Amino acid sequence: MVPNETYQHMGIVQLLQHFGWTWIGLLAVDDDRGDRFLQTIVPMLSQNDICSDFIVRLPKWNYLDEILNRILQQWEYYEVIFNRKANVYFVYGEPPSFQGLRLLLFLAPFFKLPPLGKVWIVTSHWDFESLSIQKIWDIQAFHGSISFTVHSNQPVGFQRFIQMVKPSWSKYDGFIQDFWEQTFNCSLKMPTENKVEEKKTCTGEEKLESLPGILFEMNMVGHSYNVYNAVYAVAHALYAVYKSYFRHRRMVDGRKYAFPEVQPWQVHHFLKHIIFNNSAGDSVYFNENRELVTGFDVTNWMLFPNGSVVRVKVGSLKPQVPPAKQLTTKDDQITWHPCFNQVLPISVCNDYCYPGYSRKKKEGEKFCCYDCSQCPEGKISYQNDMDNCVSCQADQHPNNDQTRCIPRVISYLSYKEDLGILLVILAISFSLITTLVLGTFVKYKDTPIVKANNRTLTYILLVALLLCFLCSFLFIGQPGKVTCLLRQTAFGIIFSLALSSVLAKTITVVVAFMATKPGGKMRKWVGKGLSNFIVLACSFIQAGICTLWLSTSPPFPDIDTHSLSGEMILECNEGSATMLYCAFGYMGILSIVSFIVAFFARKLPDTFNEAKFITFSMLVFCSVWLSFVPTYLSTKGKYMVAVEIFSILSSSAGLLGCIFSPKCYIIVLRPEMNTREQLTRREKNERI
Repeated sequence: MVPNETYQHMGIVQLLQHFGWTWIGLLAVDDDRGDRFLQTIVPMLSQNDICSDFIVRLPKWNYLDEILNRILQQWEYYEVIFNRKANVYFVYGEPPSFQGLRLLLFLAPFFKLPPLGKVWIVTSHWDFESLSIQKIWDIQAFHGSISFTVHSNQPVGFQRFIQMVKPSWSKYDGFIQDFWEQTFNCSLKMPTENKVEEKKTCTGEEKLESLPGILFEMNMVGHSYNVYNAVYAVAHALYAVYKSYFRHRRMVDGRKYAFPEVQPWQVHHFLKHIIFNNSAGDSVYFNENRELVTGFDVTNWMLFPNGSVVRVKVGSLKPQVPPAKQLTTKDDQITWHPCFNQVLPISVCNDYCYPGYSRKKKEGEKFCCYDCSQCPEGKISYQNDMDNCVSCQADQHPNNDQTRCIPRVISYLSYKEDLGILLVILAISFSLITTLVLGTFVKYKDTPIVKANNRTLTYILLVALLLCFLCSFLFIGQPGKVTCLLRQTAFGIIFSLALSSVLAKTITVVVAFMATKPGGKMRKWVGKGLSNFIVLACSFIQAGICTLWLSTSPPFPDIDTHSLSGEMILECNEGSATMLYCAFGYMGILSIVSFIVAFFARKLPDTFNEAKFITFSMLVFCSVWLSFVPTYLSTKGKYMVAVEIFSILSSSAGLLGCIFSPKCYIIVLRPEMNTREQLTRREKNERI
């Protein structure tokens, strides 16, 4: 009829976890039952991350002088109860142990110890009723205690029955008579003439409801409720036995039917299968282990100075339901000890590790005692006492306090921001200038200055420079699959076309000069064939590199969440760094070769010799891209893209300005110099 103790222990562990109490004191009766309790509960607490601050064995109440002597002799052992940090004490024992604990608290002021304000969690074996000699003892230390009591209810008529109890009910009922005399401090014996009674005489009309709750409760408690159910369970079982044997009844003395003799063991079979509702409305039945299917009430005890006791049901424990729903509590209805000012008590070894920190084990201490260490960069903790900090999702990052993850700011070089707008304006401006220059050269295509340096190569170079300015738009805006494929490859091929045109122009000047020497063998190379071959060959090599790149490891849109804190960079992953370096390296080789050839050809006595302008333009070009490398590697995110765009625009503008600005000056502002006579005169002067 009594629920298994294991359920009660599991419920108390759930209660400790519910309130976050991980550092508690354990008090257990000093006998075999206390030993078994500690052997069970200590591992159970450890498995659920709860530690014991101390363990004290309580003496059992036998005789007052005996227990008093034991407490006084071992006071230093019991004094630990008063000076430990834990605010929650879990007590296991029966009423005699409770009396010993009350004596400890009663003696504390004589040893100049402060009042004890703790949360007491007690098992169903305890009750706070006192013997009459203890009713003057203050039990305010237990105000706000929580106990797991056997579920109880109030049967119909029980209150009326209690109110009708009289000591004269049974002349031979010694229990009621002794209880009446002790409780009301009177005597039921009639005084004699020769003997004067020290106590007043009981009238027999005293009212039990007038007693303080510490001495007598008017409600049926859990243990009495179990006895009540046990009586009815046996009655229902016997009734089932009677119905089973109804057909086997027999006559006794030929006059009446006799109930067959039933052995106690025969009742078990019928007890297993009975189910009924008692007068309080509760169902009574047993499980397959022959245990009563019931639960526990979570009871909050309020003990007042006038001796009245109020027990409030603030929750329940139902072992037969899933673990997550077994314990239910009404936290707002719980009354705590006055020293807590009605604030939820905290019982931990050390302060919580608040969000933003994680627990770090203290060497030589129990696992409930720990230090707090701040979460490493990039990680958070969002609850108290987290064992490890956790990383945010890819699209999130920690806030400044590292207590929660917040969305990352999406970052890429867009057309709407100032930097993007500036680069767009520059690209459009240079494109318009290049178009204007190309139009000018087309308009004046038959003039000597345009025809002097291979008109076709000039057109190819101007178109390539125009495309270079326009390809910068591939780097602005949110990266997509197509733009990522074209960014570096289109830029590499177009720039290689421009550089190969510059190289072809320079080589053409050198070959033309060498062909003018008497007996020179280079005359056969003079013409458009050589320049066309150089442009096509150099461009096809870069096109081959880019084709191999796209076929093996093509670039693709990617997200970078590591480079910049708080930002999610949308970028193009180049796919293969090796192929990128090959493409850039090839352009570097073309530019260096063009610079070297132009440098040596800068002083050749040819009319409108472009080599000197090409030398300077390639010097500007190489300077831009040499400074690009360290700057590109040291920047991140959209600024890395901006650096590359700026390098493209500035190097292309350098080629455009250094090579074509002198010619445009003559074509537009000094047309008188753009004549054949002027060309002949300048050539003669240079030869002299």
